[in-house]
Amino acid sequence: MSTLTHFDAQGQAHMVDVGSKANTHRMAVASGRIEMLAATRQLIESGSAKKGDVLGIARVAAIMAAKKTSELIPLCHPLALTRVAVEFDIVHAGTTEGAQADGVVCTVTAETVGPTGVEMEALTAVQVALLTIYDMCKAADRGMTMTGISLLEKHGGKSGSFIKG
Repeated sequence: MSTLTHFDAQGQAHMVDVGSKANTHRMAVASGRIEMLAATRQLIESGSAKKGDVLGIARVAAIMAAKKTSELIPLCHPLALTRVAVEFDIVHAGTTEGAQADGVVCTVTAETVGPTGVEMEALTAVQVALLTIYDMCKAADRGMTMTGISLLEKHGGKSGSFIKG
């Protein structure tokens, strides 16, 4: 593993200088899951949650979060995102392969052309989407759990590609 890049030689936090790095196409895919009661999942599927279209609002929240990542994570560079795609898969316990609990899986793909990657944007978007689902459904189920938030893959830049094994 390489050294941590957000610290200088004296151990002080700093923003990494990406000025001399080449602009390349960069892409990252992140995913996470929110587990919930079957009744909560049914509210989401049927579109009958009190606050409205849960997944539609969560999709917009994810895109907005990706665009605001540098405002939330102190040492992230602001990026000109070229694409943010948000997908949701509704999970049924016992019928979806390997599913132990009902829930929703969110997968975000973020892309840019620039000198630094979009991993943080994809991860932030996933987490905010899941938090939005929690917020919109908490009146029905305060025991929801967000889990498994992780980077699945990234491509572009000097470090090349990463695919989670």
